[in-house]
Amino acid sequence: MASTKTKKTAIDIGISDADRKKIAEGLSGLLADSYTLYLMTHNFHWNVTGPQFNSLHQMFMGQYTEQWNALDIIAERIRALGYPAPGTYKEFVKRASIKEVEGVPKATDMVRHLVAAQEATARTARKLFPLVDAANDQPTADVLTQRIDIHEKTAWMLRSLLEE
Repeated sequence: MASTKTKKTAIDIGISDADRKKIAEGLSGLLADSYTLYLMTHNFHWNVTGPQFNSLHQMFMGQYTEQWNALDIIAERIRALGYPAPGTYKEFVKRASIKEVEGVPKATDMVRHLVAAQEATARTARKLFPLVDAANDQPTADVLTQRIDIHEKTAWMLRSLLEE
């Protein structure tokens, strides 16, 4: 009987197996935070009410669309490093630093939750830099730089809505 196992081709991209594994683990945490943030933002888009409905509804749509597209970039970087990307709610909940929001908060509280989630996602990306730099992994550093920039800018824009 023939074996159905396929032989895995070795990866030789100039990053050690151990470093690729650690980076993929870190990126899996970033993917979990990013997916949780995406879902939170989409939920708030659907459920926002009040005097700022139209502007928040539109703003949230732009944000969740950007986040949705980022998920593929992060997951595909994990795959390029030779590891499977997490893709279940169970995995995301286990890995995410962001907690789900219960119920339907008021519009201003939605903005506060999103500021905190954007900042948490930026922190998750930023804490990977020492490992990525040490491993000389420029493609991952590029992904992290782009994500941090977007999360910090989005957090700033959301925070601006909270000022009197």
